[in-house]
Amino acid sequence: MRLLKVATCNLNQWAMDFDGNLKNIKESICRAKEAGAVIRLGPELEVTGYGCEDHFLELDTITHAWECLKEILVGDWTDGIFCSIGMPVIKESARYNCQVLCLNRKIVMIRPKMWLANNGNYRELRWFTTWKQKDQLEDFQLPSEIAEALSQKSVPFGYGYVRFLDTAVAVETCEELFTAMAPHAELQLNGVEVFMNASGSHHQLRKLDLRVQAFIGATHTIGGFTYGCSCIVVNGNLVAQGSQFSLKDVEVVVAQVDLDAVASFRGSISSFQEQASSSRPKVSSVAVPVSLCQPFNLKMSLSGPLKVKYHLPEEEIAFGPSCWLWDYLRRSGASGFLLPLSGGADSSSVAAIVGCMCQLVVKEIAEGDEQVKADAIRIGQYTDGQFPTDSKEFAKRIFYTVFMGSENSSEATRQRAKVLAEEIGSWHLDICIDGVISALLSLFQTLTGKRPRYKVDGGSNIENLGLQNIQARIRMVLAFMLASLMPWVHNKAGFYLVLGSANVDEALRGYLTKYDCSSADINPIGGISKQDLRGFLQWAAVHLGYPSLAEIEAAPPTAELEPIRANYSQLDEVDMGMTYEELSVYGRLRKIFHCGPVSMFKNLCYKWGGRLTPSEVAEKVKHFFKYYSINRHKMTVLTPAYHAESYSPEDNRFDLRQFLYNARWPYQFRKIDQLVSELDADGVTIKKELGGGGMGVVAAGSSDPKAGL
Repeated sequence: MRLLKVATCNLNQWAMDFDGNLKNIKESICRAKEAGAVIRLGPELEVTGYGCEDHFLELDTITHAWECLKEILVGDWTDGIFCSIGMPVIKESARYNCQVLCLNRKIVMIRPKMWLANNGNYRELRWFTTWKQKDQLEDFQLPSEIAEALSQKSVPFGYGYVRFLDTAVAVETCEELFTAMAPHAELQLNGVEVFMNASGSHHQLRKLDLRVQAFIGATHTIGGFTYGCSCIVVNGNLVAQGSQFSLKDVEVVVAQVDLDAVASFRGSISSFQEQASSSRPKVSSVAVPVSLCQPFNLKMSLSGPLKVKYHLPEEEIAFGPSCWLWDYLRRSGASGFLLPLSGGADSSSVAAIVGCMCQLVVKEIAEGDEQVKADAIRIGQYTDGQFPTDSKEFAKRIFYTVFMGSENSSEATRQRAKVLAEEIGSWHLDICIDGVISALLSLFQTLTGKRPRYKVDGGSNIENLGLQNIQARIRMVLAFMLASLMPWVHNKAGFYLVLGSANVDEALRGYLTKYDCSSADINPIGGISKQDLRGFLQWAAVHLGYPSLAEIEAAPPTAELEPIRANYSQLDEVDMGMTYEELSVYGRLRKIFHCGPVSMFKNLCYKWGGRLTPSEVAEKVKHFFKYYSINRHKMTVLTPAYHAESYSPEDNRFDLRQFLYNARWPYQFRKIDQLVSELDADGVTIKKELGGGGMGVVAAGSSDPKAGL
C-alpha cells in the first residue's frame, strides 16, 4: 500500500485583502499539517482573491502577491507539506493565472492556466493570457527580492507535473477540467496519479452536481485521484466533501487514500495500458527526491466512499445568500440591514433569508467559531461579555423591516408583514406614505394646474403609471432615510444597508420602477426566479420556522400601486401580460440558448404548438421583446445582486448588451409575421403538446432550471 493523506480547503478570500487572505492561507496550511496531510490545495488565485477584476492589471497586485508568497516560504509553513498556492504571475510581460507549487521553503514549479474561463460572470481573458507552450517547461527568473529570500534564482514554468519518489502529482485549474481536451487525460497516460484542481467557481443554483460529476468522471474511466472544490475523489468514488455554504473563513477537508488502488485500477484496463505504452504524448516533469506516501499501517485509517451531499434548491436559496449577506455586512462596516417589507413574496423571501442568516450566526457561535462571534458582537454592539444566543434577539439588533402602506395597500399584506417580522424578530415599523404622496401631488398641481388620476378613476395610462411610480420612488427615498437615521434614533452607532427585493424575472421584463425599492445597496434575490422563490417560501415556512410564509406564497402577486375596487385588483401577471413561468422560458431562450426574436418564435412553436396557434405564439414573443427592450435601460442601474441564475439580465457583469433598442424590432418582427403567414397558408398545426423528444433540445431546455450550468 501507498498511503497518502491530502487536504483541500474552502477559504473565504476577499479581493485585494492581502492581510486577510494570507492569514487564511497560513491557517489552512497549519490545519492540514496538524491533520497529517502532506499535500495541501487552495482555491484559484487565493493570494489576491479571485474577484480582483481590473486590479489584476495593476503591477502592485502582482507585487503584493509575491510579497505574501515570500512570507509563507521564509517561514516554516511549507516544511514537510507540498502546497499549491494560486496567484497571478507575470512572465516576459504576459500575465498568467498560476498555481505555484511549493515544498520545504522552495518553489518547485509554476503551472500557468492553459484554458481560461471567459463566459457568463467570467472575464479571465481580459486580465490573463493562456499558456500555449505545451512541449517543454521553461526557466522562470524569480523577482530579485524573492530569489534573494529563498536563495533560489529560477524555477520551471509551464505545463508539466511533479515526480516524487513514490507518485506523480499534477495541477489542473478549474476551467481546464471542463474543456474538450482536458489535460488530465494525457497526464494520466504519463503516470500522474494525483490531480489538484484549484477552482474559483461561483455558486449557482443546481450547479454543484455538474462539478462533482466532472471530478468523478475524470477518475472513473481510467482511474486516478483528484481533488478540489473541497471534495476528494478516488477512482470515481467521493471520499471527502466540504460544506457548500459556511460562515467560516477557513475549512479544511482531509482524506487518506491508497494510491495502489489507483495503480491497480489502471492496470486492469487493457486499452489504458496500450495507450500509456505506445501513443501517449510526452509531458515534461520536475523530479523531487522526496517520498510522500506511507506504507501499510493499521493505525492509519483509509477514507471510504461517501454519498455526495447535495442541497435542495430551496436550501441553496436559504444558505447561499445568507452567507453572502453576512460577508457583506461584516466587511462593509454597516450595523445591520433595512428592508421595505410589503408582505409580498419577494420582500418576504429577503426577510426570511436575513432570518436564516441570523440563525446561522447563532449556530456558528454555539459551535465555537470565534471569528463569527467577534463579528456578531461588533455588529450587534453587545457589551459586558454578551453575545448572540438567540436568532430573534440578534435580528432585533441588526434588522429593521418597514411596511410603507398607502391607500392602495390591503390590510392582508399589512398583517402578513407584521406577523413575519414577529416570527423573524426584526424591529418592525408600519408607516403610511399617503401624506408624502399627497404633498407631491399638490406641488405638481400648483405647478401645472392639473392633478393626475388612476385609470380606474378615469385617468389615462400615463397618469396611472405616473401615480404608481411616485409611490414606488417615495418608498426608496424613505428606505434610505430610515437606514441612515434609525440607528441614530436608537442611540446606535453606524448605518444600515438597504436591501432590495426584485427577482430575476421582474428584472428581465423590466417590471419595476427605476429608482424604486428595487434600487438598494444589495439584493440577495436579484438572481433568483419567481418560481424558485415560491418553492423557497414553502420550504422556509417549515424549515426556518416562519409559518406565515405559507400564506404569503399562496397569495397572488400584486404591486398594490393602484386602488382596489370591487371589480378590480392589480395583479403582477396581468400587468406584465405574461406569467412568471413564461418569463423563465423567455429568459432561458434569450440568454442560455442565445435566441433572438425569430429563433425564439420557432422554438416556442414546437414547445407551445399544442395549445397555441403560431399567431398566438408570435404575439407572445413580440410582447416579451417589446417590453424587454423598452426596459433594458433599467438593467444598467440594477442593484448588485447575488448571482444564482443562468439567465440573469444583470448588465453590470453578467449580461452585457446594449440598453437602447429599437423596441419595434421591425426586421425581426416582420420575419416572424412572414413565418406565421406561411404556416397559416400551409395549415400546419401541432395536434398536441410535444414531449421533450418531439420539440428539440432548445425548446425542451427552456423549461429546465439546470439549463446553462
